[in-house]
Amino acid sequence: MEMKNLKRVASRIKKAIKNKENIVLYGDGDLDGISSVIILKETISNLRGNVVGFYFSSRENEGYGITEKGLNDLKNLAPALLIVLDCGISNFKEVDLAKKIGFEVIIIDHHEVLEKMPSASIILDPKQKDDKYSFKWLANAGIVLKLSQEILKDKMTPTLRKNFFELAALATLADLMPQEGENQDIIEEGLADLKNSWRPGIAIFWQIESIKNSSSFKESCQKIVSILNTIEMKGNLPVTYLLLTANDFSQAKELAHELLIKKEERQREIKEITEKLKEKISQKTNDLIIFEGDSTWSLFALGSVASRICSLYQKPVFLYSKKEKVSRGTVRTPSGINGVDLMKKCSKCLVTFGGHFQAAGFTVKNEKLEKFRECLIKNFKKIYEKSNNLY
Repeated sequence: MEMKNLKRVASRIKKAIKNKENIVLYGDGDLDGISSVIILKETISNLRGNVVGFYFSSRENEGYGITEKGLNDLKNLAPALLIVLDCGISNFKEVDLAKKIGFEVIIIDHHEVLEKMPSASIILDPKQKDDKYSFKWLANAGIVLKLSQEILKDKMTPTLRKNFFELAALATLADLMPQEGENQDIIEEGLADLKNSWRPGIAIFWQIESIKNSSSFKESCQKIVSILNTIEMKGNLPVTYLLLTANDFSQAKELAHELLIKKEERQREIKEITEKLKEKISQKTNDLIIFEGDSTWSLFALGSVASRICSLYQKPVFLYSKKEKVSRGTVRTPSGINGVDLMKKCSKCLVTFGGHFQAAGFTVKNEKLEKFRECLIKNFKKIYEKSNNLY
């Protein structure tokens, strides 16, 4: 059984290429979103399609997913086919706004579907309830890889295939997708000849001492993924995007060094926040969930912090960066606890939310932070009590 709407999206993109329509790509700023944009851009470019613009929203300043600012920055490109990658499945108002501006919207996402669907022209997401596709755990770049194969068919050269599988493999590792089934196939093929990548933004890593001196190839790949998944903007584009699309080694070397420095800074920040949180948590040992925030915390660091805290205490973790009017946060939950479902029960408190079972995010107005916390505790308490009654 093939993935729902895969052929429809491929057909619509090929029609846009044939008719010389303007195509705009809108991606999430992590490695999965960036890889998705690059694979699709290079697929379209190989068929001489007209990609006229890109956008990656700044999670820190705008929030996750499609944003009003992003659409306003792109509106001069309308009418156009707007293809949203690795986000969009929870952007109901923003999709409506995009259509009013003059975009036809296609969403390609792999996050959990909420109670309703955005009013996009076509949605490609294997987690749709009526999608019979058996493997639900592809990274978004894995979905775009399959889409690229459907679009190019016999025009997918061995070089293009190697190139796209490399990106999809790194994205799959970065997004912590289960290394089984189709994902394992993508990882094995994508990493098989990574040391000989023709892409300067990947090849440059094998010249970095800390990677060359790794104890194993697997460790080298993990280090590369960790660096590439460091979200850092340079102007309107992620540094990782600029690195992976660099044309020469001198440019790639400069950008890789910039990312490496930023990763080291973020690691120090992660360690500092984690230690402060552990002190706070030690005074709240009876709390069923960990719900903490601060105006000085960087949203970019909170995903790693939340993962560490969740692993350490085996409790649902909700951490947020508090700004003037809204707070943006990240969620990590222990195995068996669906963070998205928990937030669904508290959706009236939230501006937006979404993600995966055990890794998600949210935006909440500051005046509703306490209500959100209370709602989460109330609903998780039911799960906790039910779970304890089973034993």
